[in-house]
Amino acid sequence: MAQTLAQNLEAGVKAPAFSLGRDGGTTVSLKDFKGRKLVLYFYPKADTPGCTTEAIAFSRLQADFAKAGADILGISADSVAAQDKFKAKHNLTVALGSDESKAMLEAYGAWGEKSMYGRKFMGVIRKTFLIGPDGRVAKVWPKVKVAGHAEAVLEAVRAL
Repeated sequence: MAQTLAQNLEAGVKAPAFSLGRDGGTTVSLKDFKGRKLVLYFYPKADTPGCTTEAIAFSRLQADFAKAGADILGISADSVAAQDKFKAKHNLTVALGSDESKAMLEAYGAWGEKSMYGRKFMGVIRKTFLIGPDGRVAKVWPKVKVAGHAEAVLEAVRAL
């Protein structure tokens, strides 16, 4: 198994286009955010402890992100139904995208080999991208630690 299935995107490169199903049964695409800043955060599994903490933190700060001209989109390989359930259970306000095909996860280098308790498996790698209004990657957080992450991303959004 390869470490990741795609190149690691770096600041300055054009963000890969995407179109996904999202919570509420609609779709979301990169082009929907043209001219705005976009925080894309990838998380392993809806309604697990770390992912819930991260989603709640981004939801809590959503108004601050909006004031700074940024939208937030969380993405996992969970189904739209699972995203809807997760969002309702925790009163999340951020948009949640579903990439069951893993095509977007691979394009952003967020799908790859992981290990837990000595067992290796393929899964979603927790990472975050800040995409500028020009559609280019402005900043990457390749190995996210949940505590304080949303606040750090907000600081970067304000600085962009």
